Amino acid sequence: MAPRVIVIGAGPAGVRAAAALVEAGLHPLVIDEGRRDGGQIYRRQPENFGRRYDALYGTEAARAQALHAAFDALRGKIDYLPETLVWNIRDGVVHTASGTAYRALPFDALVICAGATDRLMPVPGWQYAGTFSLGGAQVALKSQGCAIGARTVMMGTGPLLYLVAAQYVKAGAKVAAVLDTSTVTQRLQALPLLLSQPAALMKGMALIRTLRRAGVPIRHGITPKQIVGTDAAGVTAVRVTTADGRDLAIDTDAVALGYHLRPETQLADLAGCTFHFDAHVQQWLAQADDDGRSSVKGIYLAGDGMRVRGADAAERSGRLAALTVLRDLGVTMPHDDAPRLRAELARFTRFAAGLRAAFPWPARFAAALPDETIVCRCEGITAGELRRVVRDAGAIEANRAKAFSRVGMGRCQGRFCGHAGAEVIAAAAAVPLAAVGRLRGQAPVKPLPLALDEEASQHAPTSSREAERA
Repeated sequence: MAPRVIVIGAGPAGVRAAAALVEAGLHPLVIDEGRRDGGQIYRRQPENFGRRYDALYGTEAARAQALHAAFDALRGKIDYLPETLVWNIRDGVVHTASGTAYRALPFDALVICAGATDRLMPVPGWQYAGTFSLGGAQVALKSQGCAIGARTVMMGTGPLLYLVAAQYVKAGAKVAAVLDTSTVTQRLQALPLLLSQPAALMKGMALIRTLRRAGVPIRHGITPKQIVGTDAAGVTAVRVTTADGRDLAIDTDAVALGYHLRPETQLADLAGCTFHFDAHVQQWLAQADDDGRSSVKGIYLAGDGMRVRGADAAERSGRLAALTVLRDLGVTMPHDDAPRLRAELARFTRFAAGLRAAFPWPARFAAALPDETIVCRCEGITAGELRRVVRDAGAIEANRAKAFSRVGMGRCQGRFCGHAGAEVIAAAAAVPLAAVGRLRGQAPVKPLPLALDEEASQHAPTSSREAERA
């Protein structure tokens, strides 16, 4: 029998991994939480939408079209499960839920291409309706064909800040301002590293030109102070301090926030992969070698879910991980271009280091958050409450702080508050961020439906104990 290979994710890494497996004569199963392929950056519009690629994806239009075409060519050679959540991985079995149907899928090799999500730093008032992550604002544009507001402010730092703003402009949406916490000086200092990928650097400059031609104000070196609004009306304005120390207020009905991306690591956690603290990115990452092998035999990591280096690197990483799978399974590959892929990925790694230097994560903001600022939006946990559990309960470890305060216990399971929450704890306890640890993954990684049809109920866990055994 042919090896059973499963690829989780149909973004840039997942599509290229599946293509390499098909080249070798395998028939992999591709599981996709999205309704259509493309992942986040190349998310496809609904079938009945007809917007042009250049309007929808901007500078990434050619790559998006190429990736979609590559996946379309695979459709008869793979099994594809769209709109399917992987909610657990255990003992060589992937557990999925699609609507109210549950399945347990064994594998010989598993390639996890889980992608990345926004890395967020709270700001007072970010709980008001009308505040989105940059990724959420992008999803609204691509999947629903709409903007998040009539007059949107983009705030944070990193390439995604400018990409989403430019995509909004190309779609005809009004962008009131782009507010960047990084400085021009930081970008100039990072230039030697950024020159390792001249084409990518030129794309970034093209995004800025698009915004300037549209008359969008761009401010560098800002410090977010407040998202102004009310529970009834939602967002009404944004207040920041400019680089020269002046207070600035901008009227708006929507804000998109984001500070780079962070890998989606929960599935690797559930699969038992070893984690390490990467001091360069100040994040806990699943351990993997350069070819994508995790610490667990038969489980491979690829794309931004392993290390955030961008979509172009994710395509190469996905193919490299698939080649590693084939090599480990003893399957002959007609065209093994692993050496070239490794060399190209090394350049993308250098470029990613340049992006971190040009658009640094503003860890210092966490210590300055007012006590009343909500950190965990799901549970309504404030910065003051986190500082209290550090002070009164000695909870300087992430999971202990979670137990005392409920931070990270909500629907997102810490995806959006975990990083900033750890920064608040580290600052309050005066310890390095690595000492705070990380929130442990729990199954199910996302909420599962309780209302089951008769057929689905035959395959679904009927209790928390049974779910744990599964």
